[in-house]
Amino acid sequence: MAESELLQGTLEPTNEPYAIAKIAGIKLCESYNRQYGRDYRSVMPTNLYGPHDNFHPSNSHVIPALLRRFHEATAQNAPDVVVWGSGTPMREFLHVDDMAAASIHVMELAHEVWQENTQPMLSHINVGTGVDCTIRELAQTIAKVVGYKGRAPWFLMPANRMARRANCWM
Repeated sequence: MAESELLQGTLEPTNEPYAIAKIAGIKLCESYNRQYGRDYRSVMPTNLYGPHDNFHPSNSHVIPALLRRFHEATAQNAPDVVVWGSGTPMREFLHVDDMAAASIHVMELAHEVWQENTQPMLSHINVGTGVDCTIRELAQTIAKVVGYKGRAPWFLMPANRMARRANCWM
């Protein structure tokens, strides 16, 4: 998503509180930069992964959730690992160390360079790889990396159940 697309549509309901907080921070930086001539900088990271992630079975993000499922299935020699959804959504991922390096790079940019790349709002920049993969491709890669030899059938959830699951109601 291009930086200019921020606030151009509705927010995804399960991520809305996080998105609102992030947008509020970006808008605060924009306002201080314009009103007080400050040089506050905001970055919008893509989906992050890395050490010390949340591997909880019911409320983790996609990479740690799949890592846990396929690792446990490999350890237990399970014949199947059911994966929720169709596998077709596209996602972009970035390792936390790369995000840290990008943040340092942004902080070290000359003020003029930052302004050239954030006009007209003196807003944020997106940080990511620019490369998307499907959830199916991600699951296949993780299965291969952990040595899982079984099947991974995809289970499509009805839309109302997906919303309930995303909110930890199931």
